[in-house]
Amino acid sequence: MEKARPQWGNPLQFLLACVSYAVGLGNVWRFPYLCQMYGGGSFLVPYIIMLIVEGMPLLYLELAVGQRMRQGSIGAWRTISPYLSGVGVASVVVSFFLSMYYNVINAWGFWYLFHSFQDPLPWSVCPLNGNRTGYDEECEKASSTQYFWYRKTLNISPSIQENGGVQWEPALCLILAWLMVYLCILRGTESTGKVVYFTALMPYCVLIIYLVRGLTLHGASNGLMYMFTPKMEQLANPKAWINAATQIFFSLGLGFGSLIAFASYNEPSNNCQKHAIIVSIINSSTSIFASIVTFSIYGFKATFNYENCLNKVILLLTNSFDLEDGFLTASNLEEVKDYLASTYPNKFSEVFPSIRNCSLESELNTAVQGTGLAFIVYTEAIKNMEVSQLWSVLYFFMLLMLGMGSMLGNTAAILTPLTDSKFISSYLPKEAISGLVCLVNCAIGMLFTMDAGNYWFDIFNDYAATLSLLLIVLVETIAVCYVYGLKRFEGDLQAMTGHTLNWYWKAMWAFVSPLLIISLFVFYLSDYILMGTLQYQAWDATQGQLVTKDYPPYALAVIGLLVASSTMCIPMVALGTFIRNRLKRGRSAPVA
Repeated sequence: MEKARPQWGNPLQFLLACVSYAVGLGNVWRFPYLCQMYGGGSFLVPYIIMLIVEGMPLLYLELAVGQRMRQGSIGAWRTISPYLSGVGVASVVVSFFLSMYYNVINAWGFWYLFHSFQDPLPWSVCPLNGNRTGYDEECEKASSTQYFWYRKTLNISPSIQENGGVQWEPALCLILAWLMVYLCILRGTESTGKVVYFTALMPYCVLIIYLVRGLTLHGASNGLMYMFTPKMEQLANPKAWINAATQIFFSLGLGFGSLIAFASYNEPSNNCQKHAIIVSIINSSTSIFASIVTFSIYGFKATFNYENCLNKVILLLTNSFDLEDGFLTASNLEEVKDYLASTYPNKFSEVFPSIRNCSLESELNTAVQGTGLAFIVYTEAIKNMEVSQLWSVLYFFMLLMLGMGSMLGNTAAILTPLTDSKFISSYLPKEAISGLVCLVNCAIGMLFTMDAGNYWFDIFNDYAATLSLLLIVLVETIAVCYVYGLKRFEGDLQAMTGHTLNWYWKAMWAFVSPLLIISLFVFYLSDYILMGTLQYQAWDATQGQLVTKDYPPYALAVIGLLVASSTMCIPMVALGTFIRNRLKRGRSAPVA
């Protein structure tokens, strides 16, 4: 007797698993950056349009395929056509690459969480130099938060060529992160179904607490005005539309096979159309909600830096020109500067190089995304808050919950096809398969804890998934609509759920979404070609800032291998299946 397929305890577990997977770090640290770059409130126009024409339809497609085929990505696409097994293999390869580096973010989260209990916070002040006569030179040239990130956390090397050794502190944090993932996925849906209640709901509790705190911070209104003031001219910028489509695509986690894996544990009668709409709306609403929190804190940080800059200029001019204390204020600073420049031109010209140009607008215009926003900008704001330890603990705990939720989906995409395989599951129990996957990922992940680890992290983050996922999802839509047949799939869905498929879903699947994916694919391909030599940002300790360098040839080879290893799975497996079928036909042909 074949073992019955495991199922979610109830539909809410499935919904929360999808929300926990889709709502990740990108909602907190990439969406606010895109708002900042592409017109504030006006960016919501292309974002919502792309959600309707791309995000929702493709999410529904993946959930419907998983629920109908009741298998992981490899088995599901093999059922549609043996020639399409490579689509599932490509999804597993991309998910494997993602898991290797994504859990390093959780390791950094643990590192910062442990340091959040110190008073004062270790990134709030620069350490003393070796002679204890002043502050560390690198820290003084950069900032205390940058120093803690680049030197204390990453201990980063000057270039990717200088790998250095594995650093034991980040390595221990990575082992802890993988141990947490293993405990969450140990018993498949049985354990994951319980964990998602926490990983899906807890970040919202922290975001609400942060929203209340953020709105009460001095200068929060400056950040919110900056976010919500629409720059309508950005609607004519094609990059705004491309980035909106890309953000929707990657934020929902399409193409990894995680959504297919989650849906395969559903009851066949489950209304996956309703769940697709709910998950899409929750995901996008969370991005907007997280942006309000981020920009209120961003406004506080920008206002704090701006006022700090003004105070330094006021102090400099007061001391240089023996002005009365309290005479010079922020309101009359420009007027007094003009007066001093005209009355004491020689003295003013001596002081002028030391006078900083303070601008709130330029502080707000400083766009940062990714780890820079999470571990530098946020920590910069947190260190200036009252009871900073509490806010630091809450923030990094939230990052861990978001990261762990996404990791559950990433590992499900790898494990479901493996546990579905009769050959593998006949030799190894589910717990052993999960343990091996975590162990292999953790061992390879040690690469990212070396001195040059952050440079390799950026390579994986930038190139391991982008083109591959676009190709995977394009083949998925073509496979369902034109290989399996849209009418046949519509009939399957109606038989499963009792609901007919309306024109909107059919039009999006058959025409609009594939054309949109092709456009994105062409854009990224041409962007890589036109870029010429690929470059990266390296930390220069002598200057205390990032500098641009060219990737060495072997790094370019790794980038090519990352892209090719997943995308080539699709044609190679199809070719292998074709050759195997021809050989079988040749053997079974009657002898004349």
